[in-house]
Amino acid sequence: MRRKSLDLLARREHSRYELERKLLARGYNSQMVAIVLDTLVEEALQSDDRFTQAFVDSRIARGQGPLRIRVDLSRRGIGKDLCSMHLGDSHEVWVARVQEVRRRRFGEDPPESGGAAAKQARFLAGRGFTREQVRAALRAASRC
Repeated sequence: MRRKSLDLLARREHSRYELERKLLARGYNSQMVAIVLDTLVEEALQSDDRFTQAFVDSRIARGQGPLRIRVDLSRRGIGKDLCSMHLGDSHEVWVARVQEVRRRRFGEDPPESGGAAAKQARFLAGRGFTREQVRAALRAASRC
């Protein structure tokens, strides 16, 4: 089972919850799974902190916002404190990110109408940005 855990970790970082779920689904005993996972943590082969940082970085690179990233981390067993620590960028940093996502998707030009602005707002909200971040990005686009 330790070998299987290491094989899973060799592909990418996993949260403890993900590893536990995968090993239990393969029929391993829950007590043995807990012992192996504790050993992996002690040996620094598995780290929820490292997993969270890698996950946040990859999702930001994909153009996702803090709301969506937080939900996805929660589904992977990451607690609120760890999420907050890794998503703790200031409002201005997230606004800059949402502006870049808007520019990549819709170009430099501001929305031509209210309908176009609403379409952009829906897209950005669907990517997981907050209402305030979306508004700030659309205001900044209109000023250009």
